[in-house]
Amino acid sequence: MKKDILKWAKEVLQIEADAIVDIKKDLDGAFSKAIEILFNSKGRIVVSGMGKAGIIGKKFSATLSSTGTSSFWVHAAEAVHGDLGMIRETDVVVILSYSGETEEIKNLIPFVEKIGAKVIAITGKSRSFLGRYADSAISVKVEKEACALGLAPTTSTTAMLAVCDAISVVLMKMKGFGKHDFASFHPRGSLGRKILQVKDIMRKGKFNPTVDASISVREVLTKITSSGAGAAVVVDNDKRLIGIFTDGDLRRNLQKYSNILDRKVKDVMTKEPITVKNTDLATKALNILEKKKIDEVPVVDKDGCPVGILDVQDLIAAGII
Repeated sequence: MKKDILKWAKEVLQIEADAIVDIKKDLDGAFSKAIEILFNSKGRIVVSGMGKAGIIGKKFSATLSSTGTSSFWVHAAEAVHGDLGMIRETDVVVILSYSGETEEIKNLIPFVEKIGAKVIAITGKSRSFLGRYADSAISVKVEKEACALGLAPTTSTTAMLAVCDAISVVLMKMKGFGKHDFASFHPRGSLGRKILQVKDIMRKGKFNPTVDASISVREVLTKITSSGAGAAVVVDNDKRLIGIFTDGDLRRNLQKYSNILDRKVKDVMTKEPITVKNTDLATKALNILEKKKIDEVPVVDKDGCPVGILDVQDLIAAGII
């Protein structure tokens, strides 16, 4: 028995690999038409199916959503019990069914047509009920299932998954979906953390206290406290960055000035502070903070104008640390 384990496993993998190669050879205009419909859609991509094909459909919908194509899953049986309200005329409904004759699928199609949404079929039988009614039917016909009985969906679902991946990647390329787009959809993933930019996590607006050099330390502390920040960016009359005021500056000057709260912030701030650009990688900003042993740093744009402030806590919250 043990000596047969690897043999049986390799047979399954070979059957499924051969099926994908065959589908690759037979890929035709139906696939191109389906891509055209999906790419030009003004709505969402609704994915539906039953059984094992439905499970593949769920993964397909998730892949689309994470690669720049808005999508959601609707159970074929639940659709005719109220979930049809989720589908709009501008949507495209992709239905996965190897036989194309599943009763729940046959019940669903007339109602989708009534709504006016286009239908794309991913099926092993292009001339099935589903295939005939679809605006485009992509064939995933396989010679045999890898199941020892030739019954359980194995090769057929692998073929469906491969074709769904091909659709997702083609749409991704056509839309110019890149690494930074991927990162914005996967901010907690390892890739997302690696390519997050400072502008994605910096503090701005009311959370970025920016003060005039002529105001008092007392006023600056009030602004810092109300914004929940740990420092304030100091600018001149032309709104150019000239310094930063932190709690470290306050502590260092307490003994030097008995009236520090009433002094102008320009007298006690850190002048010509270290900065990071809003387009810098967050990981680069972390290296700067660690190397310089500071907790906050002003953020500037390509022209050197202050646009935010980055706190070490922001890096922690983003999972960079």
